[in-house]
Amino acid sequence: MAQMTTPQVHLGRAQDRSLWRYLWAWAFGAVVALWMLLAGLAYSTGYHEAEEISDGLLVSAAQLLLSQPLAQPLLVPGTPNPPNAHQAQLPAALSQHPPNAYAPEFHVVIWQGDRLVWDSHGVHAQLPPRLALGHQTLGLTLQGVSQDWRVYVAESTEATVVRRVAVFMDPARREALAADISEHILLPALVFLPLVALMLASAIRRGLLPLQRLSGKIAALDVDAGQTLVPQQPYRELGVTVQSINALVLRLQAQIGRERRFAADVAHELRTPLTALVLQARRARKGSGAAEQDQALQAVEQGALRAGRILSQLLDLARAQSLTGDVSEQVDLCALALRVVSEHAALAHELGQDIALEAPESLVLPGQSTLLELALRNLVDNALRHNPAGTYVEVRVARDAAGQVALSVSDDGGDVSAVRTPGSDTAPDTGTSSNVGLGIGLTLVERIAQSQGAQLVRDGGAAPFGKRFALVWPASVELSGKA
Repeated sequence: MAQMTTPQVHLGRAQDRSLWRYLWAWAFGAVVALWMLLAGLAYSTGYHEAEEISDGLLVSAAQLLLSQPLAQPLLVPGTPNPPNAHQAQLPAALSQHPPNAYAPEFHVVIWQGDRLVWDSHGVHAQLPPRLALGHQTLGLTLQGVSQDWRVYVAESTEATVVRRVAVFMDPARREALAADISEHILLPALVFLPLVALMLASAIRRGLLPLQRLSGKIAALDVDAGQTLVPQQPYRELGVTVQSINALVLRLQAQIGRERRFAADVAHELRTPLTALVLQARRARKGSGAAEQDQALQAVEQGALRAGRILSQLLDLARAQSLTGDVSEQVDLCALALRVVSEHAALAHELGQDIALEAPESLVLPGQSTLLELALRNLVDNALRHNPAGTYVEVRVARDAAGQVALSVSDDGGDVSAVRTPGSDTAPDTGTSSNVGLGIGLTLVERIAQSQGAQLVRDGGAAPFGKRFALVWPASVELSGKA
């Protein structure tokens, strides 16, 4: 009875990796990436809002100044005031000190008509002769520092006198305001990042619990007893996984069944020659004459040779299973068949049989020549050894009208129904040597055919043959050569 054993695979440090840590790292990385995107958007939004707020403050300051009664004499910091001139003061809303991002310091220049009546920081000399109305950016030098300033210019007319106001603001205040707005948006999200990390870890652990429970059910499966998992699962993804696992289990069960049948075949094949060896050895030991003893010893020799061939087939089968992963090559079936027929010509003559080859000049397909030659050798060897003298054996390579390629061995030594196939308990007992089946050799040929993309077909063949074993490739196989 074949038993399944669980292989102990040593993966080293790969076994230390945790799926939930892997998922958590990706999820938290996504959260951090989103936070960084949010930071960029927050600063962009904050800068845009700060720009609008700053421009609005400039407009409000200009409108406030236009509504204030101002002194007529020229007032310029650092210059003597005219007699009887009184010092005009900025409204309290425009002179807060120290300034901050939300209450910036303004520089003010005021004209009435063509006369300068107010210059809060002495910038009049750097201004163009005529400032355009509205928002604009001007480069000014104050205290030896050159930089751009944001300016808003407005005017009003009172009693035919045009009053013009220019209000200046340092753009650094606008940037400080944008940074402050962004900070107020991002800091709460930054504080919540550790909490988000903990919540993600907990959520992923809980999310993996169904997978852990499913793993426990898989570990408890008894494949020998034919157990499978329940197809209905609480989650669709697990249902798909269970379907794949059940399909794998069914394949394993089929493999176990084939191995058990194969073990029965081996036991059957070995039981007959070994039993015969025991009986003939007793006969030789108890024989009354030299002729009887010699006949018994010959039978012992034949039984030993048959057991040896069975063991040789077992070795060939093990070799075939170890070669199924080799790289495919271009195999000329005609040349391969000619080589095998030539090697068996002497055996056919010794057994009083005829063997022939029917094949085109060349027919090449992808495969493994070692395995295909092993399969054909087994078919030819069994056709010669398990048929009576006078049997005609034909090896044929052909491509039919449907495009299928066949590498076949046919003989006229008996009906295909008399051949014992793998898995049957006993061979038909008709008293002729033609009833001895392929046994292990047939299992070997079947496995080689599967590994080479072919199918082993057993039928009666065309007249005058009674049995045919053929490796048949589908029409889709890529061919080259002359068919």
